[in-house]
Amino acid sequence: MDVWCAIDCELGEGARWVDGRLVFVDILAGRLLTVSADEPGPAEELFRLDVPLGAVAPVRDQRGRWLAAAGRGFALLDERDGSVEWLDRPAPPTSRMNDAVCDPAGRMWAGAMPYDSTPGAGVLYRVGRDLAVTAVRTGLTIPNGPAFTADGRTMYLADSAEGRVDRHEVDPATGDLSTPAVFAVIDEGGPDGMTVDADDHLWVAVWGGSQVRRYTPDGRLDRVVKVPTPQPTSVCLTDGRLFVTSAALGLTSGPPAGALFAADGMPPGRPAAPFVRDQ
Repeated sequence: MDVWCAIDCELGEGARWVDGRLVFVDILAGRLLTVSADEPGPAEELFRLDVPLGAVAPVRDQRGRWLAAAGRGFALLDERDGSVEWLDRPAPPTSRMNDAVCDPAGRMWAGAMPYDSTPGAGVLYRVGRDLAVTAVRTGLTIPNGPAFTADGRTMYLADSAEGRVDRHEVDPATGDLSTPAVFAVIDEGGPDGMTVDADDHLWVAVWGGSQVRRYTPDGRLDRVVKVPTPQPTSVCLTDGRLFVTSAALGLTSGPPAGALFAADGMPPGRPAAPFVRDQ
């Protein structure tokens, strides 16, 4: 695995394949960034907020418009004119939004985590197509990496602090969740950002583990990819290429901590599901 972009992110996250390019965030800096998914090179800043930016999803049929999990809630961003439209801020002042993703039906799912990692203070929220925000799971600590199968019927959710990945069954029509079942437990390091490949296998970045893990749908560890940095944070698969963001937060060594990494010869992934707003 090699450095694709030698950026020094304090807390890189949220890597997504959108319109043929890779987008990702530097959470604590509030930056939305993009690089080519075809050739290594420097990152371009698309947007900057004055609050932490957990992740974004493209808005369907509106290039340059994003639904963001940011600060204490959710906002629509427009990179064309720099506008920010806040929808809701449901998280308490002691928390911030973390990773987020849209399901195949066009709803966003995002975790909010406490700054001090108070056990049980994390919440999973859902943003409906009508822009209504609902708390759908409480009692988490650091909810991370929601990821969905292609049919939208299964959601994986990590709690990084607990070292656990849960699996929920999802009603695609309503977004209702089943009771969670433990899918995988990671003892060395914590599960961070995740994605599901075209074969419905789950890929998990392991914070503190210098690796990415691939799991079969039945929970069997299928593959381990070493990453040359201690804190991998999110994963994205394009057409046979694996991208991994990372974090320099708390580390005293220099690059490549915080860089964007890539490796070829991987299974294909799927472009990021867009947020679909009801008209």
